[in-house]
Amino acid sequence: MARAVVVFSGGLDSTTALYKAIADGYEAHAVSFDYGQKHRKELEQAAKIARGLGVDHRVVDITAITGLISNSALTSDKEVPEGHYAADNMKATVVPNRNMIMASIAIGYAVNVDAKAVYLGVHGGDHFIYPDCRPEFVRLLVSIALVANEGFIDPGFEIITPFLNSSKADIVREGAALGAPLELTWSCYKGGARHCGRCGTCVERKEAFLLAGLADPTSYEA
Repeated sequence: MARAVVVFSGGLDSTTALYKAIADGYEAHAVSFDYGQKHRKELEQAAKIARGLGVDHRVVDITAITGLISNSALTSDKEVPEGHYAADNMKATVVPNRNMIMASIAIGYAVNVDAKAVYLGVHGGDHFIYPDCRPEFVRLLVSIALVANEGFIDPGFEIITPFLNSSKADIVREGAALGAPLELTWSCYKGGARHCGRCGTCVERKEAFLLAGLADPTSYEA
């Protein structure tokens, strides 16, 4: 069976991407990252989900670089903004080069285990805020992976982004259809014991379930 590495945060997008990789016929290897994020709760949830699936799951500690990417509300004492995800203040949640850092490590892991693909759960709703979620980033990432690992990487290697042009609601629908445990996924950026219900990712999560026409299984503080 062909292998794929899935960048797996434990959120709605990456959990559905993990289930999608398995549905696509891959032996999935999930990799999560501790980069000093406030919402480390996501790593606990990722571990639960991976155990339930019985897939190989690695957590990579890259907290040594937290101080180098600390101008984000996710990696500093700055307040995580509240309100709709489309608000301009959500730019405060951008972590410098985050997806490039994670994808680079995932690609190295893929080469190491002779995987044919890396799955990223980036989606269309992220494009306007996050540069490393846009189609151009994905296109160039594939090219640089092939160049950087020429002779060692599968020549047909792919960066698979099944939700690149999908909405969050589309992902919720697909996750439910694939049988993903959406109730175990974590979105909140505030890092509390429960979803706050007020930060941009919580608001987006609520809207996604509403627009998907599915009951939201999440327990929110507000």
